[in-house]
Amino acid sequence: MADQPAQAPAAAGQGAQPEDRELVERAQRGDGAAFAELVARHQRQLYRLALRMTGSEADAQEVLQEAFLNAYQKLPNFRGEAQFSSWLYRIAANSALMRLRRKRRAPDALQDQPLELQGPKFSVEGFLEPQNDWSQRADTQMMDRELGQAIDQAVTALPEDYRTVFLLKDVDGLSNEEIASALDLTVPAVKSRLHRARLALREKLGDFFGQ
Repeated sequence: MADQPAQAPAAAGQGAQPEDRELVERAQRGDGAAFAELVARHQRQLYRLALRMTGSEADAQEVLQEAFLNAYQKLPNFRGEAQFSSWLYRIAANSALMRLRRKRRAPDALQDQPLELQGPKFSVEGFLEPQNDWSQRADTQMMDRELGQAIDQAVTALPEDYRTVFLLKDVDGLSNEEIASALDLTVPAVKSRLHRARLALREKLGDFFGQ
């Protein structure tokens, strides 16, 4: 029997997703498709962060667009000293904070939003607000809604710096080091802000639980 031709070894790597670093390098060389892949890969997480920070779907969309535009413009200066995702978080968080500060200078703009968009949306895909379960008794459902509203209000009332660290740590699950890199802080500063945020939330939610 004739020998079978040798199989090309490249099959093992077929279908593998390129790492962010590879996509960034390609995008820095002008590969638009590589940057589009980075956008597709990270836009969901950045949108969730922007939505929780701004409490507005419209603002979150604006923040997302601003963040990716800034990232594209600054991409030639990205040197890979931090993870690309942390770098993006930093840009998105800064964009959200700037938008919140602009709206604080024009507070009437918030009143134009529907009531359900005036606070963080914690009821979608693992956010803080409990999901509705129609098998529960009505009084239990009411308690869950009240708890979700209390959490929303408590998080919204946090100072911006504390709220951002709290969301990145306790909602998105970033490490202290990743948060420090994303927000250009020291790790001790991250720990301090997180501690103060949790204390403030505990105090605000203590009334709800009758503590």
